[in-house]
Amino acid sequence: MNKFSAWTCVLFFAMACSSEKKENTKENMVKFPEIAPPVAKIAPKELENHGQKRTDNYFWLRERENPEVTDYLKAENAYADTMLGHTKDLQDKLFGELKGRIKEKDQSAPVKIKDYVYYTRYEEGGEYALYCRRKGNMEGKEEILLNGNEMGKGKPYFAIGNWTISPDQQTLAYGVDTVSRRIYTIYFKNLATGELLKDQIAGANPNFVWANDNKTLFYTSKNLNTLRAERVNKHTLGTDSKKDPQVYFEKDETYNLSIGKTKSDEFLVISAGSTLSSESLILDANKPNDKFKVALLREKDHLYDLDHANGKFYITSNWEAKNFRLLESDLAQLSDKSKWKEVIAHRADVLLENVILFKDHLVLQEKKGGLNRIKVIKWADKSEHELSFEEPAYLASLGSNPELNTAVLRYNYQSLSTPSSSFDYDLNTKNKTLVKQQEILGGYQASNYATERVFATAKDGTKIPMALVYRKDTFKKDGTNPTLQYAYGSYGISTEAYFRSNIISLLDRGFVYVLCNIRGGQEMGRQWYEDGKLLKKKNTFTDFIDCSEFLIKEKYSAKDKLFAQGGSAGGLLMGAIANMRPDLYKGILAIVPFVDVINTMLDSSIPLTTFEYDEWGNPNDKTYFDYMMSYSPYDNVSKQNYANMLVMTGFHDSQVQYWEPAKWVAKLRASKTDKNVLIFKTNMDAGHGGASGRFQPLKEQAYQYSFMLALLGVNQ
Repeated sequence: MNKFSAWTCVLFFAMACSSEKKENTKENMVKFPEIAPPVAKIAPKELENHGQKRTDNYFWLRERENPEVTDYLKAENAYADTMLGHTKDLQDKLFGELKGRIKEKDQSAPVKIKDYVYYTRYEEGGEYALYCRRKGNMEGKEEILLNGNEMGKGKPYFAIGNWTISPDQQTLAYGVDTVSRRIYTIYFKNLATGELLKDQIAGANPNFVWANDNKTLFYTSKNLNTLRAERVNKHTLGTDSKKDPQVYFEKDETYNLSIGKTKSDEFLVISAGSTLSSESLILDANKPNDKFKVALLREKDHLYDLDHANGKFYITSNWEAKNFRLLESDLAQLSDKSKWKEVIAHRADVLLENVILFKDHLVLQEKKGGLNRIKVIKWADKSEHELSFEEPAYLASLGSNPELNTAVLRYNYQSLSTPSSSFDYDLNTKNKTLVKQQEILGGYQASNYATERVFATAKDGTKIPMALVYRKDTFKKDGTNPTLQYAYGSYGISTEAYFRSNIISLLDRGFVYVLCNIRGGQEMGRQWYEDGKLLKKKNTFTDFIDCSEFLIKEKYSAKDKLFAQGGSAGGLLMGAIANMRPDLYKGILAIVPFVDVINTMLDSSIPLTTFEYDEWGNPNDKTYFDYMMSYSPYDNVSKQNYANMLVMTGFHDSQVQYWEPAKWVAKLRASKTDKNVLIFKTNMDAGHGGASGRFQPLKEQAYQYSFMLALLGVNQ
């Protein structure tokens, strides 16, 4: 028996003893067991870059197939469950609350595509969705296209990544992942007979589109090592997918591929994109055997997207327009941007986020002052109007609008206190109809909660927006409120004020929930993103800290009540603030955290590395190496006190490899000088998104909440 297996047995014994005592007193129920954590083996590996030598004691944890690695992860899991064993009843209660708010028998708002309306629905007790359609309208006979519950039965992980119907609506293509590495197999189903076709495409991306002949599918394929979408292949129904011809290969390792279809259904578009530049290739969708042609050659710092409708191409571009503008062109002049005609000009204070083309209208999704807005423009006379939204912080976004010849816009609205709502909006009459609002069970009343939008001042004077929500009858602005502060702050991804039903369990226990729009996102425009990346990345971390200090100063919370949470690149944020200001937080929750920045960005063989040089920098360049070294969480762990921490990851994670948090935790255990708890949990069956299904992820959420509540001495 190796040392980790023996250690696990000790833990299970300790867990059993702990459970026997749990009924004694409240103190016993909230007190963490005083047991020693696992100790990872030290196996020094010497690394050298730019003349600088580093010693990585835990590099060996990258050995995925090494039994000693999995034994260590299992030992950490056993330790984690023992440390939180006294919260088992609380976890069960939280899970019951979270699940109890979900309407189990439910369905999505239907979307019309040609002769059918399509929707997903859930059955009571079902983990996965059923994908359905009805001919004409919702009064027609239901056809179940895919039954996720039957397909996912008995599988540790299951996900349908994408599905698409052939133009004649007779054949369904869909992608399935049963590992959680985001590598899919594409299957085909004859919808007239219900027959599953023999055609199967392995190793694909969940990104594929039909040509107009109803038998040709174009799809993107991944490099199975780097997981970069690097190829576009063409499959003809009835042929051997192993012989599918390659129609495009992207040589530049900093680019990813995707494929789609224009609104007019007339063109297929391959999009080759990196962080800072892009290129589109087009093909007549009626001629799948022709070759794709470049629309406009890629240029440094030029990002553009194409769509086509009403006989013209429409280009969303940042050419001489940091916040993007909209231009139009005919096919003949598409390759010469100097001949493009401007439709929507660039505005320094407005970010153009999305465009929907209709026969008679143009609809824009924009962001101004950190808030969303939807603008409608009539092609005929260029008259325009905006939809109005009243709450101080909200998310308004364009929904699924596949039809070109319609005057009805589907849009979505929600806020931190208003459940997700789908509306149909008549572009001519300006009348709106609520099609579907997320039903929250358990007696939820939006009027019991209040939302605020406030601004923290960063060290350089920049105003950082924050959205807060709390329960009106428990909130006191006196520093006594437990608070969960969340942010992301990378890739230009905005942290939106959408409805999160799970946080009701915290709000009803007196929590304030806070979203921080720190730099690195795109909430305040493209410059906001650029001021939080590359050699300005540390603005992301200091902005979050400045938000924390604001919450404490303004008595929304206090140091002994404040928790921080982030995942993936937001987990990098958690790692950075853990090193920089651990004194500010009662606890830090780092979920699938990107924390081993230097080693990951130096290894081009692992997923995402080369594609992200424009986000973080290329550490083969000493300037970027030195800057990354100054903030990389793993490399900056030191002998100091750290906050209480919960770290969670997935063994099959394709975005942030499991070994990053594993190494980080091992180093933290060897370095930290406090007695605060450090808990590390690995889902051995999942990847970046955690457990699959409708209800299983709620158990992970309950686990996280129990960690915070236990630190606060709350057992119910």
